[in-house]
Amino acid sequence: MTVPAITIEGLEKHYPRRWRAAPVSALGGISLSVEPGEAFGFIGANGAGKTTTIKILMGLIQATRGNASLFGTAVHVPDARLGLGYVPENPYLYDYLTPLEILSMGMRLHRLRVNDPKAHCMTWLERLGLEHVASKAVRSFSKGMTQRVAIAQALCIKPRLLILDEPLSGLDPIGRRDVVDILSEYKRGGGTLFLTSHVLHDVERLADRFGLIHKGLLRAVRAPAELTGDQETVMVRTFGQVAVDGMREDFSGRWIGEVPRGDLWNRLQALRDAGHVVLEVRPSLSLEVAFMRAVGES
Repeated sequence: MTVPAITIEGLEKHYPRRWRAAPVSALGGISLSVEPGEAFGFIGANGAGKTTTIKILMGLIQATRGNASLFGTAVHVPDARLGLGYVPENPYLYDYLTPLEILSMGMRLHRLRVNDPKAHCMTWLERLGLEHVASKAVRSFSKGMTQRVAIAQALCIKPRLLILDEPLSGLDPIGRRDVVDILSEYKRGGGTLFLTSHVLHDVERLADRFGLIHKGLLRAVRAPAELTGDQETVMVRTFGQVAVDGMREDFSGRWIGEVPRGDLWNRLQALRDAGHVVLEVRPSLSLEVAFMRAVGES
């Protein structure tokens, strides 16, 4: 029987307040399981409980109630985090160290042995575009460069599990694309991902399942197919000069319409006959819409 990579059972976290006020509830009793090799997206607004959950998994804070384990080992046991790569939203790195020193330190902490440690570290610095600053102190780096050092350190240890809290924060569009490509490669190699991100498009590309959390409660856990399976319309965007029934003009020359699935081919033929150029055809229900729907139902 395969042991889940992450197991969370009835997890609660309450923060006390002064003057006999009721405690603030950050987590209201969430339960979920992430299997080895799975990519799980943890989606929610600011203050929903995402970072609190991750801090409990990392052993940074203790839960008020409930249990959590990594590969069957309780999170309060330090060995649970061997082989665990972690990137917080705002990484704090010793700024007097260099990227090469930070990656080397991470390998030693995780007891990783390779034939040529320096070459192994340099490989990851090159993948993240940091080879030219490998020997410079981190204190001179921008937020985006610091984020890339943290991601390189997390990947350098050959992790069996990656926990990423807003890993694309501070990265430019090229940096985001590169990191998403690297994470996709890690996933294809059998790695396990647990990530949060406000860039929902990137989460949709990576995740096998999504957990929608709101006000400390897990409102839904869905697979991508479940987000669109019950949706009977498709969104079509086109460019053209002639009006077509069922399409509304978004702005000059640009048209948009919600088309029933069964009528899609007829609508596309009508658009073609009218001289339109199709810009986009996609399911109407995106991850963002699904989250807003879950929040509304709650």
